[in-house]
Amino acid sequence: MNGYGKTQEFKKPSFKLAALALLSVIFSLVLCIMIFKTVSIQVGLLLGMVFVTLISRTLGYRFNDLMVLMQKSIGESTFGLWFFIAIGAIIAAWMAAGTVPAIIYYGLGFISPTVFLPAGFILCTITALSTGTSWGTVGTVGIALVGIGQGLGIPLPITAGMIISGAITGDKMSPVSDTPNLTSMSAGADLYETLKAMMQTIAPAFFITLALFVYLGFRYGSDDANLSIINETRSVLAANFNLNPIVMLPIAILLTLNVIKFPSLPSMTIAVISGLVVAVVFQGASVPEALEFLNAGFEISTGSAYVDPILNRGGIQSMMWTFSVAFMALSLGGILSKVGYMETLIAGLVSRAKTVGSLTLLAMISSMTSTAAFGEAYMSFILNGELFKEQFDKVGLSRAMLARIVSEGGLMMAPVMPWTTFGAFAAATLGISGFAFAPYAFMSFLSPIISVLMTYLGLAVVWNNKKNKGIKRFENVDLSDEPVFIAKQ
Repeated sequence: MNGYGKTQEFKKPSFKLAALALLSVIFSLVLCIMIFKTVSIQVGLLLGMVFVTLISRTLGYRFNDLMVLMQKSIGESTFGLWFFIAIGAIIAAWMAAGTVPAIIYYGLGFISPTVFLPAGFILCTITALSTGTSWGTVGTVGIALVGIGQGLGIPLPITAGMIISGAITGDKMSPVSDTPNLTSMSAGADLYETLKAMMQTIAPAFFITLALFVYLGFRYGSDDANLSIINETRSVLAANFNLNPIVMLPIAILLTLNVIKFPSLPSMTIAVISGLVVAVVFQGASVPEALEFLNAGFEISTGSAYVDPILNRGGIQSMMWTFSVAFMALSLGGILSKVGYMETLIAGLVSRAKTVGSLTLLAMISSMTSTAAFGEAYMSFILNGELFKEQFDKVGLSRAMLARIVSEGGLMMAPVMPWTTFGAFAAATLGISGFAFAPYAFMSFLSPIISVLMTYLGLAVVWNNKKNKGIKRFENVDLSDEPVFIAKQ
């Protein structure tokens, strides 16, 4: 059925047409973001959508047909869009309650500049691992760490890169996270086999990243100006907020609800309400004032030009830029996915893989490209898990390894792409674009790179049959045939 209620047959895109559609999107984003620089991401997405719409017309799609595909994509991502609203409300409520200011105040008293980065990386990893959400980690613990980092004099791009690195590490390895569960489901793999496969490549990436943050901690922790910044920040917070331990109640409630697997959005609603109650009871906010913070964001004038920007943030309206990016990216991704452009591209390339390393690299690049094109990692997980699992079966590789590769390609790079839902969310929440913190989001790059290098070296390769261990090269065969392996000379 098309958008007009009539049955209509659509042509399947050719490989060249699919490549043209994807290149038109890449061209639009590069033109606006990297060449013109002053043109917004939204315009780049809109321009890409125009190109893809015109290309889709040659396959028989009318505009209304494409609108239906966009609608389906948006519908499938409703939870993520509501997450933006919830995080904006939480940030405002917790600022008004003194929850985040208290974390910053006490954090500056206990954490030295030297250990802040490695300690923050481990904290974000543990938080995401226990709660199963990278977004929730960025939007709660991450917000507090941004304030502490600024108080310690650590550059924001480094702090943001540290937060993202920890959040995606814990998310990727958490048995209660959507990421390993969805990648395992789409690849047809057992969850715990997937986690075992992930551990082989995530462990070296984790320790290298930790070492890099230790190095940066020593480099920036020796700044003599840190002490004056810390003292100013703590004195301003103490003068403007009631910082008794009870104001930490909202974050304790949210973390507890996450650990016991209470639904995410209801948990966040409870966290917002508890924050508003604390703001009224302990910070002296009126009920109308506290409620309006949810929409417009928390505002305070402390007299400190340094501290005010740390505190004045949050609110539903602060997420509208992010919301618009996500909405347009998901609409465009719906067309690219449901018309079949990405599926055609992948199918046209997969038969060219002749080695374990090249198949891994292809699946990794496909997952990254899908996330970039769809604007959403979840659609990338589903598409690539489905498209590659028969190929992995055919050559005797474990589907758990496929699930690992799909998550490494689809999730790890998402936050450094400002037009994806994760990237837009991270930018709005942390106050810095993915392009700016990308050089310090070490896990985003190290995890996929190490994974590919290890498979080319014959390491971290998971076979269905252990007798195949050590084989690096294979010949593609029809799915009806038995796999045929040719040992590399």
